Amino acid sequence: MSTATETGTAPTLRIAAGILRPLMNVVVTMTAVIVLWIVFLQVYDLDPLVAKSPVDIFHYLFTGADAGAHRSLVASGLGRTLLDAGLGFVAGLVAAVVVAVVFVLLRSVEQALLPLAVVVRSVPLVAMTPLITLVFGRGLMATTVISGLVVFFPALVTMTFGLRSASRQAADLCRAYGAGGWTIARKVMLPSAVPAFFASARVGVPGALIGAMLAEWLSTGQGLGYAMLKDSSTFDYDHLWASVAVLTAVSALAYNIIAAVETVALARFAPGVRPGT
Repeated sequence: MSTATETGTAPTLRIAAGILRPLMNVVVTMTAVIVLWIVFLQVYDLDPLVAKSPVDIFHYLFTGADAGAHRSLVASGLGRTLLDAGLGFVAGLVAAVVVAVVFVLLRSVEQALLPLAVVVRSVPLVAMTPLITLVFGRGLMATTVISGLVVFFPALVTMTFGLRSASRQAADLCRAYGAGGWTIARKVMLPSAVPAFFASARVGVPGALIGAMLAEWLSTGQGLGYAMLKDSSTFDYDHLWASVAVLTAVSALAYNIIAAVETVALARFAPGVRPGT
């Protein structure tokens, strides 16, 4: 009885530790960012009118006379940016999984489309944005496409490698029982690619935010991306630095939330694999 209880408790403790570790990483990451921020300002001796310190931003957002209005201003832009980035993140990740499965099962499709994907990826996104805006307009669809493209290409490479890393013995066993390619992909390849999926998701989070801000800057005129562009021309450096600080914190938090979800998912689908591998 005692041995069985200990056996059941050990995975639970590992999952709990795996969830708490990413959340602690947020604190460590933000502490390192603040330290580097202070060191950067001290080393380059920047003008306090332009370069704001962490204390200045804390006062701007929390302790100043107009802190409530400042928080509302940042939050309104952040909400739009998170919507843009979230839709692009999901669209890019789902598209990468689907295309990777097609590439693995249909080599002829991969040979035909992969060179095209490489050509598209080699074109700077800044240069593609006007064309994307022309095709999809200046609304939510354009930001989803631009943000999704940033996520799509790295995820496609990672997912393709993850799918091809599936056990050949398991795939051969499925074929022996008459399973087709799509069944093998669903039963063998996709479960084996769970670590690759979460690696793609972790890398895609900051990329989706960057893509969303780029779209807001060049296309939609909304969200924190556009607000930060205006800040540089209106000399509202407090809001500019506060926006950068908030986006950095959100990116770190989202990255580590995905890492925490990864721990639970790997315990379910790939118990022998450690998170982050």
